[in-house]
Amino acid sequence: MKKSSTSTSKLASLKNRRADSDRRLRQSTRLARVLQVLNLIQGRGRWNAKSIAQELEYSERTIFRDLQVLELAGIPWFFDEHHQCYRVRPDCRFPVLNLTDEELLGQAVATAATKAKGLDLGTGASPTTRKLAANSAENAQTILADAERLMGIFDLKLADHSRHQEIFKTVQWALLKQKQLTGQYESPYESKPATLRLHPYRLCLVKNAWYVIARPADEKEPRTYRVARFKTLRMLDQPVAVPDDFDLHRYFGNAWAVYRGAKRYDIEIWFTPEAARLVTETHWHDTQKATHHKDGSVTLSFQIDGLEEIASWVLSWTGQAKVLQPPELRALVVGKLRQALELHR
Repeated sequence: MKKSSTSTSKLASLKNRRADSDRRLRQSTRLARVLQVLNLIQGRGRWNAKSIAQELEYSERTIFRDLQVLELAGIPWFFDEHHQCYRVRPDCRFPVLNLTDEELLGQAVATAATKAKGLDLGTGASPTTRKLAANSAENAQTILADAERLMGIFDLKLADHSRHQEIFKTVQWALLKQKQLTGQYESPYESKPATLRLHPYRLCLVKNAWYVIARPADEKEPRTYRVARFKTLRMLDQPVAVPDDFDLHRYFGNAWAVYRGAKRYDIEIWFTPEAARLVTETHWHDTQKATHHKDGSVTLSFQIDGLEEIASWVLSWTGQAKVLQPPELRALVVGKLRQALELHR
């Protein structure tokens, strides 16, 4: 049987995307290598073509081509006959980004944020800030130093990912290189760890933890996996298959946090006057609406897919909140309160 024109078109489109992805990856690899060569000959070491080739594990011919690229880019390197090594002319100055004070302040905020527990995965923004400061005018250096010294981010109550640094990096590189993942995943709802083979779609921070959105190789739909629950994870050489129209916001829908229920509910919760001001200080959900009452109380309304996650949130306001709608949520909250009373008897 002959393949349909639609199937042939889809196959050709997929091959073109893979070819384009491979080309971009090769270009990125070469650019990274050229920059490594520049970094070496700018330093205080004595590097010739042979030693650079050994350091970077490429042929000398490749290193000579990279030096030609640097020359074409206007980098004034030369061969120091006395020390038998390559050098960059001492008066060479690379252009510095002309950042505004607002942009510098934004960089300082990013540096402070990536030092916070739960966000400190990898080196964060600190190395970039240091490099900017080293190559910037005195005013910019002062702003970066003062802002970083005066700002701090604490008590985000994010999940502890300190033991999962390598797993986090593995996910990042798999997403960037568009490769599949495999590893052991320990779910609290299963009796033993499961061996998974995944097509990773996205990595995202939701509420207090990092999650991987990925499709199991033997299933049609993606699932949500908590990074901290992977016991092992490694990147495979096989390419991923991610739909072009995948949208993270559409995937989560109107979930209260991470897990989207099958049914959408119109939620109404009344808060006492004492809690009204505090609860309205935070925007809890994209669908949130507030109705203020004369006695100082407030009713918050939402449209939520699923009830389990928002039920836990309502319980955190015990004694200050009452579920008005829907009856299913009220019954769920009451049931959990009864369980709590039994445990505390």
